[in-house]
Amino acid sequence: MIIRTAALSDLDAISRVEAECFPPEEAATREIFADRLKYYSSHFWLMFDDDVLVSFVDGMCTDERDLTDEMYSRAELHNEAGRWQMIFGVDTIPSYRHKGYAGELIRRVIHDSRKHGRKGLVLTCKDRLVGWYSRFGFVNEGISESVHGGAVWYQMRLEF
Repeated sequence: MIIRTAALSDLDAISRVEAECFPPEEAATREIFADRLKYYSSHFWLMFDDDVLVSFVDGMCTDERDLTDEMYSRAELHNEAGRWQMIFGVDTIPSYRHKGYAGELIRRVIHDSRKHGRKGLVLTCKDRLVGWYSRFGFVNEGISESVHGGAVWYQMRLEF
């Protein structure tokens, strides 16, 4: 497996993986990903099996303490010097799940965020994933104010 950051040329592959991983009401569109790649392609961690994108993590940096729905659609809010690394998605195509690949990517994001002097990471997830993220040191802060996709989300934080 190869892990690298993204380029605009990865847009189609990223969009395909997202469509496989999230229902339409929660999935980011191709246009949103194009905007995210324009502003913070170095905050997309991609994992490839040969030339096939099998998993990725993406998110912006900000000084805002909490992840808001506005951040998902407004890539221009990214602040490269921001203290917090937000995580918008942890996507792994179904045939590659339960093999540790998403965990490997999360560990890489944690490592890189620490190396770049961030204060920590913030994400939101569904109830069924709270325990999984806890294994990496994330702490459940309760139900998020997010209404993204009409789902109930829990905000989790890993502070260095």
